[in-house]
Amino acid sequence: MAILQVRDLNDGLYFSLKQLAQLENRSISQEVISILEKYLSNPTLFKNNPTQEFLKLSSSWEDSRNSEDIISDIKINRKNTKRFESNHVVFD
Repeated sequence: MAILQVRDLNDGLYFSLKQLAQLENRSISQEVISILEKYLSNPTLFKNNPTQEFLKLSSSWEDSRNSEDIISDIKINRKNTKRFESNHVVFD
């Protein structure tokens, strides 16, 4: 079997790896092998498409109304507020 040595590993990364290994009841070496096997068996699972990631975060909703009805509903439901009066601290 081959031997792999890693130098100059960031302390934070090592600590995270150590914690993960403890959670999985593995040695650090076993955990590194497990991570590499998971990645190398299907690397496309780990490549994030930025557009897909954004869409996951932003969500969406379905609405059967057309855009004019939605805009009209927003305008009707607006309420007057005093938060933008001239004495408001943030906007002075």
